Amino acid sequence: MHIHGGYFILAVVNLAANLFDAHSIVGDLGLIGILAIIFAETGLLVGLAFPGDSLLFIAGVAASGSGAAILGGASLDPIALFIAAPFAAIIGSQVGYWFGEKYGRKLFTRPDGRFFTQSKVEATEKWLTKYGTGKALVLARFIPFVRTLINPLAGIIGIPKKKFMFWNVLGAIIWTQLVIGAGFVLGERLEGSVDKYLLPIIGLIILISVIPVMLEFYREWNSRRHHS
Repeated sequence: MHIHGGYFILAVVNLAANLFDAHSIVGDLGLIGILAIIFAETGLLVGLAFPGDSLLFIAGVAASGSGAAILGGASLDPIALFIAAPFAAIIGSQVGYWFGEKYGRKLFTRPDGRFFTQSKVEATEKWLTKYGTGKALVLARFIPFVRTLINPLAGIIGIPKKKFMFWNVLGAIIWTQLVIGAGFVLGERLEGSVDKYLLPIIGLIILISVIPVMLEFYREWNSRRHHS
């Protein structure tokens, strides 16, 4: 009994660890796992911890000619991936908007944790105010934590439903197709040797993703320094 219990706990721990690793999600959980993580990252605050950009990129590689090599003999259906991914992102964002509209500011009244901080909420609010609804919602798709927090914030401040839906759909399509497409093209071009380039490219994607956030923080710091 204790042995079975130990195996069960180990399986749960391994699954939880895999949820934060893009390669494991694609290889172990397949298309359903990818769609679930995209939904959670864009619709639920727990999605702050999930690897959205790198997940989509690896999924694109896995759907290419190199997919079988990466997934240990399995592969992803590219048509299903390209069609289903935007729907997961759209539905997730709509859920996030609904949470913000229904529960309001109290969604964010909790202490800072490893992934959630009040400074991230403030940075997202400034992003939305600075760029306006359309530009902010589309660009936010490419920035970790902003794409998670911006949807409930849009519901909280009362952005009209139809307006949010339009930019949500547009942003989801652009984000998923570009990042998945980049991975797919790489997989097709570098078939057989893609594993060698995968880690550096994922690191580059993460770096590019955080550059806008770092620039925003720098501008804010510089502005405060000049006004002090």
